[in-house]
Amino acid sequence: MIAGMNPRDVMQAVCAPTGKIGAAFYFAPETLAHGKSLGIDGFRFYIVGRGGVLGNVEAAVVHSAFGYFHPAMIAKLWDSGIKTIAPRDCAREYIGQAHGFGRRLFADVEGLDGYVDAATALVNAPEAISQSLFAAVRAEPVPADASAAAMHQAMVLREMRGSIHLLAIAAVGLHSSVAHAIKRPDDVAAFGYGDAVPTVTDADRVAWQRAEDMTDELMMQSFASLTEAQSDALVAGTEAMAAKLGV
Repeated sequence: MIAGMNPRDVMQAVCAPTGKIGAAFYFAPETLAHGKSLGIDGFRFYIVGRGGVLGNVEAAVVHSAFGYFHPAMIAKLWDSGIKTIAPRDCAREYIGQAHGFGRRLFADVEGLDGYVDAATALVNAPEAISQSLFAAVRAEPVPADASAAAMHQAMVLREMRGSIHLLAIAAVGLHSSVAHAIKRPDDVAAFGYGDAVPTVTDADRVAWQRAEDMTDELMMQSFASLTEAQSDALVAGTEAMAAKLGV
């Protein structure tokens, strides 16, 4: 393992950049253009593409897996989007855009085979109970080539932490809208709440921090399962992809 780093250090080194890497394809020009070719606009492609791994479910099920968004916004975009393309088909088209993004951006990044091995071990470590979106996207096939597989697993790792975080938010008794207002106060309107910013109390902030700490503790169980070589490869690959993206 990199000198001086323990599993918690590894987790802290990779989690923030992984969140950005795993989402980097969401609204890339190529992704938007592909959605348009399927007859679906960018935000609907995001909602149905990301949530489509859950299958042909009700919008409330998607909201439960996404959290944060106003349920009426999810319902509007999901219900209209699945009239154009079936959820599972949309998910595979959307995940295909992640693979293409990885091939375009990371083809010349060295060491990604080791990253994919480590990330695969990491995402396969937890049981994933009560983590529907993570479990569903983890079940999707991983491409054989390293650049696409690295992007795929970064996307899965992003959903892993997100699903665990929502589990922790529920465990401390916070409403997801309040958690969102604490974490991303400038994005509340964009997530469907308009000017109705949820009221946040000091007790809410304490609970949110408990949820953050709980998220880390639950994630730690998987990071502790990595070998030293896998931890090193995970950090190196994450840093290399983040550098390529400039994040």
